[in-house]
Amino acid sequence: MSVFAFWNNKGGTGKTSLSFQTICAYAEKHKGMKILAIDLCPQANLSELFLGGLIGKGGIHLTSLYESDKRRSIGGYFQERMPSPFSMPSFNYKDFLCHPHRYNRAVSANIDLVAGDSIVELQTNAIATLSNTRLPGPDTWLAVIDWLNDFIKMTENQYDDIFIDTNPSFSVYTQIALAAANRLVLPVMADDSSRRAIQNAFSLVHGIKLPSAMYKEYSFAEKLRNAGRALPLVHLVVKNRLTQYMGSATAYNSVLNSIDNDLNELLASHPDIFTFSSLSEGLVEIRDFQTTGVVAFAEGKPFIRMNAGTHNIQGRDTQIRQDYIENCRSAIATLVNKL
Repeated sequence: MSVFAFWNNKGGTGKTSLSFQTICAYAEKHKGMKILAIDLCPQANLSELFLGGLIGKGGIHLTSLYESDKRRSIGGYFQERMPSPFSMPSFNYKDFLCHPHRYNRAVSANIDLVAGDSIVELQTNAIATLSNTRLPGPDTWLAVIDWLNDFIKMTENQYDDIFIDTNPSFSVYTQIALAAANRLVLPVMADDSSRRAIQNAFSLVHGIKLPSAMYKEYSFAEKLRNAGRALPLVHLVVKNRLTQYMGSATAYNSVLNSIDNDLNELLASHPDIFTFSSLSEGLVEIRDFQTTGVVAFAEGKPFIRMNAGTHNIQGRDTQIRQDYIENCRSAIATLVNKL
């Protein structure tokens, strides 16, 4: 079973829309498999998409999950863990799942979802405090960082593959997500801040090029290694939201070439942190989805379910061309094929 985490510590890389389209296309391609999507971003945008988007009342459906007898979300699961942070309490993991197809028929029926929840931000200080508790015996940090791993183990191999959407941060709940993953998908954009962000990502997750040796013993990577645990391997770097007409001499291309150079250096110096041995195997280029992506986001629809023609978005008609939809489908198919 592969556990893919979509993560970059920089916001605005199109991570959530990319996650949604990728998960939906992957599930459609592998209809005989069971897929679990876990939304560990407190904004819960991925969950709103799965539950219908703006037009399909995804926000209303999401709120209804919070109002059930047991909060059916990642926040509800964390809430269950807090009284027993260092040992697994007894409960049914299905209490925290929902089935998106019941709310949004455009989503494949073989996907289950642990919905995102803004309450996670409120829980952060408590979770971080628990992880730093000093007790004789258990490694309290590892026990807390393993909360999502514990949840996945409870599913007892009911799922063939798992996808996690994360927050653009390195907060304790993001570390909980990354500790559960064995494959990392890093979306980047054609700007210099993305280049810095991807350098930071390797420092934060793998402890590479830390600014000072004094940080090593406290780092996420070192703590997991000391516990004998594997770190998530970089599986794909997705150049996302590329400009449609990007010539070789543009500033965009210069930045993207710099990212390639950085990655090639890391492939040579730290080949063990990648699942690929050459950059061509691990890179995917995704053109900007433009209006097609905006409409898909509003309707909560994967590209494979979109139709060309007029789409009414909150009283405004928008035309979507078939060739644009096909371009979007092709881009996501390329990514899915590399998973």
